[in-house]
Amino acid sequence: MQEDLVQPKLTVLEAMRFAADLKLGSKATPAARFAIVSEILETLRLNGARDTITERLSGGERKRLSIALELVNNPPVIFLDEPTTGLDEMSSIQCIELLQRVALNGRTVVCSIHTPSASIFAKFHHVYVVAAGQCAYRGPVSDVVPFLQQVGIECPKHYNPADFIVEVSSGEYGHELIDRMVTKIEQRSPILPNSQNQAASECCKISKGMDKISWWEQFSTLFRRKMLQFYRDRNYMYLKISLHVFLGFIIGGLFLDIGNDGSKTLFNFGFCFTCLIVFLYIPMLPVLLHFPQEVQLVKREHFNRWYDLGPYFCALTVSNIPAQLIFCVLYLSMVYPITSQPMEFYRYAMFISTCMVCALIAESMGLAIASTLSIVNGMFVGPAMTVPLMLFAVQGIGDETPLPIYRQIIMYVSYIRYGLEGLIVATYGYGRGKLPCPPDETYCHYATPRQLLRVMGMERIVFWVDLLALVVILFLLRALTYYLLRQRLRPNKTFRALHLIGRLVKSHMSMD
Repeated sequence: MQEDLVQPKLTVLEAMRFAADLKLGSKATPAARFAIVSEILETLRLNGARDTITERLSGGERKRLSIALELVNNPPVIFLDEPTTGLDEMSSIQCIELLQRVALNGRTVVCSIHTPSASIFAKFHHVYVVAAGQCAYRGPVSDVVPFLQQVGIECPKHYNPADFIVEVSSGEYGHELIDRMVTKIEQRSPILPNSQNQAASECCKISKGMDKISWWEQFSTLFRRKMLQFYRDRNYMYLKISLHVFLGFIIGGLFLDIGNDGSKTLFNFGFCFTCLIVFLYIPMLPVLLHFPQEVQLVKREHFNRWYDLGPYFCALTVSNIPAQLIFCVLYLSMVYPITSQPMEFYRYAMFISTCMVCALIAESMGLAIASTLSIVNGMFVGPAMTVPLMLFAVQGIGDETPLPIYRQIIMYVSYIRYGLEGLIVATYGYGRGKLPCPPDETYCHYATPRQLLRVMGMERIVFWVDLLALVVILFLLRALTYYLLRQRLRPNKTFRALHLIGRLVKSHMSMD
């Protein structure tokens, strides 16, 4: 627990209550869950910060909140990795005192810690010192100095025993002394007799078999948490609304009144393609930035058995749909009438549904990339992958000769192609009449929509087939994201081998 990762945009009390809902569920009444949360907040001295947003907590408060979240279901053993990292001396002492209080309440607290001060070292009941992967000492803190005397070295007076035994274990006084310490410890009796080892094994089996809350309870709790976080993130919401409005005015102005102009039909093709580009980058780029951080939170909560991956992924998927729908409708409600597109409701609905599914596909691409790569690598790979998608989407457009099979396959690899066909057919298909030609134009070659569709190679395209293809691609990308995220949490042998090869290649390149 070196990093104090806590869910953003929640108050301390809300974070604790969501943790209680996920860990206890309907097995405890709401009143009982609230009583447990209140007791833990009181024990860890977080009552004064219960209404504070987690981002505004101090380092010590974040550390205590991280510990408090794991105490909700009263675990018998708590493992903490360097709980005092990043804290000043006073905050470190307070943190260890609180852990001591937790231990005195009947829990076993196991901490890894480096070079603690004498006051912090004295608060531990039992110490386990590691030297070169072997146990160099185990036992009470008070026995450290006598143990060192037994192996032939005297701890100087007014010297922190913790610092001294760390120096000895690191080999500063010779490796022969370490061997003597290890031998001395090995001659002692085992930590637990066989009967207690068997009891501990049975306890572990019982712990592994503890029932989790139901799938639906996990999903509903995670969905409520995601929606609350989205509602609280006002700056992000206002920024995206402003961006969609800004782009709506810019794109609407660039393609003003071209939708019903027979002389500018090809420009309207550019408008449809621009809409797809908008719903490619805007949904994908924010995901590449913030989801890698969320993956770290999911790894911790999933590892600590808060919830299964399935309910989390479903909650993530469902909670993102309303936002994408709102932004999609907001943008298209501006540019669609400004550019004088056909106002039949069914055409408008077809246009919006195509853009909506394309936006969800772009978001899924971002999630798949961010589930595997870091922020820096993801921000490079994501935009780079969009270039071939855009190029493949316009393969063969305007060329009336049949394309070779391999080019047709390449063309339909890109989901943007299906989206582009859907928008063009929604705009010009289904028997749309001849478009008016401006008085200053003597001839409008593409004033007849059927002629445009024939030149574009879309005369026989069926809108619902394209929409179905987009939905299938969306589900495939979501399934891929789920698989990549599961491998990130619990990698199988193949995934581990690929990761190891990647690390070796990276280290070799850095050496060169």
